Amino acid sequence: MKFYKTYFILFLILFAIEACIAYFLKSGFIRHTFGDFLVVIMLYCFIKSFIDIKPITTGLIVLCIAFIVEFLQLTSFLELMSLQDNKVTKIVFGSTFHVSDLLAYTLGILTTLIIEKKLNND
Repeated sequence: MKFYKTYFILFLILFAIEACIAYFLKSGFIRHTFGDFLVVIMLYCFIKSFIDIKPITTGLIVLCIAFIVEFLQLTSFLELMSLQDNKVTKIVFGSTFHVSDLLAYTLGILTTLIIEKKLNND
């Protein structure tokens, strides 16, 4: 296993942006859609910081995680885990299912894969 500093720095930058979005913005496009777009890129960078796997594999893993979390919002998962009153958990898992979130996740991963392809082919 090798540590990839560039991906980790990108992860930290995206994490800081996500934290600012969560703290300062309570509604709107940036909070509800752009944040979802960025979160999958952030998770992608986190995984790539520690594991050297193909971009498509990483992208599919992250997309599956994002979709699972989104579909869990259709259930009473947080209540079953007694986490419904935990603010951090509600921010991470969300509380309402939106198809638009699935689209934002997909576009985030597609954007990441396109950038990876361009950077690795040039």
